[in-house]
Amino acid sequence: MHREPTTYEDGRPPSWDADVLLKDGRVAQLRPITPEDTDAFVAFYSRVSDESKYYRFFAPYPTLSARDVERFTHVDLDRRVAFVLTLHDDIIGVGRYDATSDDEAEVAFLVEDAHQGRGVGQLLLEHLAQAGRERGLEKFVAEVLPDNSRMIQTFRDAGYRVATEYEDGVQQLSFRIDPTDSAVGVMRSREQRAEAASIERIFAARSIAVVGASRRQRSIGQTIVRNLVLGDYQGSVYAVNSQAEAVSGLPAFKSVKDIPHEVDLAIVAVPAESVNDVVLDCAAKGVHGLVVISAGFAEEGPEGRQRQRTLLDLSRSYGLRLVGPNCLGVINTAPAVQLNASLSTAMPPQGRVGFFCQSGALGTAILESVSRRGLGLSTFVSAGNRADVSGNDLLQYWQEDDDTEVVLLYLESIGNPRKFSRIARRVSESKPVVAVKSGRSTQGVPVGHAVKRSTAPQAAVDAMFRQAGVVQVDTLEEMFDVGQLVAHQPLPRGNRICVVGNSDAMGLLVADAATATGLQVADSVPLGADAGADDFEVAIETALASDDIDALMVVYIPPLNTSGEEVANVLASIGEQSDKPIVSTFLGTEGIPELLRVPDVQGGSAGRGSVPSYPAPESAVRALARVVTYAEWAARDHGEFRAHTDIRTGDARALVRDVLSHAPRGAILSTEQVHALLACYGIDLWTWINVHDPEEAIAAAEQLGWDVVLKAGSEHLRARPDLAHIWRNIQDRQDMTEAWDQLTSWPGMRADTRFFVQRSAPAGIPLSFTVTEDALFGPLVSFGLAGASSELLGDRAYGIPPLTDVDAESMIQDLRSAPLLYGYRGSEPVDTAAIQDVILRLAALKDDLPEVAELDLEPVLVHEGGLTALSARAKIVPATDRREERYVRRLSTPSRDTLA
Repeated sequence: MHREPTTYEDGRPPSWDADVLLKDGRVAQLRPITPEDTDAFVAFYSRVSDESKYYRFFAPYPTLSARDVERFTHVDLDRRVAFVLTLHDDIIGVGRYDATSDDEAEVAFLVEDAHQGRGVGQLLLEHLAQAGRERGLEKFVAEVLPDNSRMIQTFRDAGYRVATEYEDGVQQLSFRIDPTDSAVGVMRSREQRAEAASIERIFAARSIAVVGASRRQRSIGQTIVRNLVLGDYQGSVYAVNSQAEAVSGLPAFKSVKDIPHEVDLAIVAVPAESVNDVVLDCAAKGVHGLVVISAGFAEEGPEGRQRQRTLLDLSRSYGLRLVGPNCLGVINTAPAVQLNASLSTAMPPQGRVGFFCQSGALGTAILESVSRRGLGLSTFVSAGNRADVSGNDLLQYWQEDDDTEVVLLYLESIGNPRKFSRIARRVSESKPVVAVKSGRSTQGVPVGHAVKRSTAPQAAVDAMFRQAGVVQVDTLEEMFDVGQLVAHQPLPRGNRICVVGNSDAMGLLVADAATATGLQVADSVPLGADAGADDFEVAIETALASDDIDALMVVYIPPLNTSGEEVANVLASIGEQSDKPIVSTFLGTEGIPELLRVPDVQGGSAGRGSVPSYPAPESAVRALARVVTYAEWAARDHGEFRAHTDIRTGDARALVRDVLSHAPRGAILSTEQVHALLACYGIDLWTWINVHDPEEAIAAAEQLGWDVVLKAGSEHLRARPDLAHIWRNIQDRQDMTEAWDQLTSWPGMRADTRFFVQRSAPAGIPLSFTVTEDALFGPLVSFGLAGASSELLGDRAYGIPPLTDVDAESMIQDLRSAPLLYGYRGSEPVDTAAIQDVILRLAALKDDLPEVAELDLEPVLVHEGGLTALSARAKIVPATDRREERYVRRLSTPSRDTLA
């Protein structure tokens, strides 16, 4: 199995190479400069204007000497570091730092004039700052001419606190390069805009080339051409077929390069082995993006996986974003575009829902279901093997897309859960995100998807969605049930519902379903089987006017030979004006029936205020309950990332480095090392003293004031909790001698067993805290009550760092056994604030230290006055995850061993 090297032969870390997005959404490559770049660097310098050269060197500098070129292209990757940004083989920008002291370096940039204003300098600065931090630097300085406003702004816009001085007509800037909240916030804002821009270039393409357009009936190429033309695409469509003169009435070109006009997007439907040639053809033409419909890639085994890696590398090297391969295509229903670049002949109605799915096979069925329900879409993407463009990219785009108010995601895998969680949380604060994750029970990954192997339990995946405010559902049908509600009705302000209907039996079903899902039936208005439109109007308006009602459920089963049109008119009219959500079981229909639709102001399908209908009341209530949960999440304060001033991260990292220097493959920490590690994060283990014989044990007990516990600790004793401690109340020398004899006489005791004496802890509820490192999710924190009953019931709460104080509080409340902590049946409530503090400190530890593979803090006794941590165990291994990559922008690149 291939593994990425820790360093290349020239000494540079692989993490210093990155595919990045420019401000306009085009892909570029960033990497350290090498001596092999000499010719490319000279060519780059020749393209830079005299003015830009003057700004860089403060003097006319038309050409570079051989000595200059060698100095610029030869760096030591430590005290002198330089990065180049390239488009294919052409250098478009260079940034470098030269250390002037142990902790300070001078930084400078030069960007080709044709690419200035595209964020090149900002990207170079981000990656140089990260490289500097890795090399122990703390501060950058720069000398800039006062009229070089663009470069000055690059430094000021980076989010660092820049100090300015003037000397000899030169502006001297200095700033610390710590990844402050401000700097990280700026970086992520730029990331969002760049990734959104790259997707917008696909959705708003003004001209499209269909490569592989065919004259054969029902072929993929012909289907794409027909769907574009018959879908009333507002741009230009060009057919590319080397063997035909015309396709579906369009002139055919032998290659994309032969098209006499600009081409923004290429839809590729040729055999897999020919796709790379198409990429080269498109790159020469200046195409912005590719949608590869063709199959025959990672879903077909090792050869296909290699073909897909080559396709991705080639596309990115030429600045192209890639949708697919093995995908259904993309759709944009905006009237100004009308893009159906997919295999689906059904163009969905225009609406406010953005839809992302990974399965090409399910894509057509999904679009048919959307149309059947009357659920309008703004945009649709089927990503197939998602070698490049993923759900994260679409979330970045939909965040600020005015045409999208609701996001639906069908996820077969999540390639970057931490980024997904971060972006989804931001989007969910303003727009509902509804997701169905397939393979929940099996944790299966579709063939062809690039995903790291995860051992995280499903509860951790659920926690990630919940923490991000994502409405997680179990099936596609339920996703549509929730989607049609949030797309057309306002959010509820609480969980109290009123049921208005003309069927007592259906009303009882609603009440039962509501109770099961956590909704409260505050009122029920049975109207009788003969109720007419006037009866429904009075009952509905009365219910909506009540301050005790947050949502309305209307059940209408009409008498024989009655269309229900008059009742529908009442529902639609009131639904259009109501500020409380209305759901219905209307004639047993599914979706947004024509009779219950409010015309959309944009002339699309059903507009806001339309009343969704469900064939079964249970489906309606379940959807409403999901939306109530989301509304509660969206309305509350999500807390802040608390900074503990007493945390000593540097000391903790030094401890980890020391452990790995003596045990390169990892080690179980000694009791002293665990104690020291936790102390760095403000978590103190209960006082203990190592002992080796009964006399030392007695001396330790006397030092602690007796009332102590004798413990034994080693890896093999973890299976014998009955021997973890004995004789809890050792009060005198005789007790200690007997306890020592009992503990050491156990036949399984080994020479490496350690013994120690602790003061007896105060009574309390035993808790268990665990942090782990997952290959896919990264850091995980879990918490629950200690003991077999909690383990058997799976009663643990999970969180993915970084955690806010509200996240930690929610973890406590998410436990089914949480009432025991809040004063169950008259007992004293425990100090939950202390539990929250430990969760946050452990989350900070795990977020800082990927080398901590496992850490168990158990038992921890919590009581009304605080908590007492009695024991802990930790394992350190070399890290494969690089936390520092959070501080630079980069596109994910699947490693060689992550394709399923």
